[in-house]
Amino acid sequence: MDNVWFITGSSRGLGRSLTSAVLAAGQRVAATARRPEQLANLVAQYGDRILPLALDVTDKAQINKAVADALAHFSRLDVVVNNAGFGITGAAEGYTDEQVRSQLETNLYAPIAVTRAVLPHLRQQRSGHILQISSAGGRVGNPGVSIYQAAKFGIGGFSEALAQEVAPLGIRVTCVEPGGFRTDWAGESMTFAPEVPGYETTVGPRVAMFQNGTFEPMGDPDKAAQVLLALVENPEPPLHLLLGSEAVAIVEHVENARRAELEKWRPVSVSTDRDGIPNFLDTELGKAYLQRR
Repeated sequence: MDNVWFITGSSRGLGRSLTSAVLAAGQRVAATARRPEQLANLVAQYGDRILPLALDVTDKAQINKAVADALAHFSRLDVVVNNAGFGITGAAEGYTDEQVRSQLETNLYAPIAVTRAVLPHLRQQRSGHILQISSAGGRVGNPGVSIYQAAKFGIGGFSEALAQEVAPLGIRVTCVEPGGFRTDWAGESMTFAPEVPGYETTVGPRVAMFQNGTFEPMGDPDKAAQVLLALVENPEPPLHLLLGSEAVAIVEHVENARRAELEKWRPVSVSTDRDGIPNFLDTELGKAYLQRR
């Protein structure tokens, strides 16, 4: 299918791999980046099938302009990929206010803003697929990346609710949740919070892993790009898609532990209901909730 893609953070990492794969497949892309000149070789190769656009995803005016320019050039958008993002490692209390703000603005507020900007057009089309590039860290918490993961957990919740809102409009939503991939996320793009004493055995190992270069990601971004190309053609795409055996193993382990905790504490959890009322799942509201899921 000749889809038109809108990809943020398209000049590096997974965004670059996906932009290249989309073009190689004969499709078209509005490729946004802080430095769109980094896409010059793709423009030389693919001509007007790629539209490079300057975009700082934390700037709402730039978001609206990029979406408008993409629509003016291609007349439609079929796949929107919120890929731009970066990480900062450190203890939760060690982050500066600016570091916290930058993580939430780029990794949470920005994809919400881009999504809101494109939704009126997808709604009018009655079609479209939004790919939120989240992380396995959007389902599993790890020491040292608490603020990054707060953003990723947030985008997961936003996307689950959004998917239910827009499904009758023909719009699909998928949270893509990679494990470690061979990009510069943990390399040149990674920065660090000021060190705080007392976290040497929790945050310390993760800081050391990223700083000394011992972190060896298993994921291949070019393979991930091919998966995403196929995904948007699937008539029943998943709401959540983990990428990488690392992500699958970690999330499976944690979800098993959460299930065990739920069962252990179930009597306490249900003990707070008012007396004389039925179980929630036996109510009309509960049944309707399960049908929506």
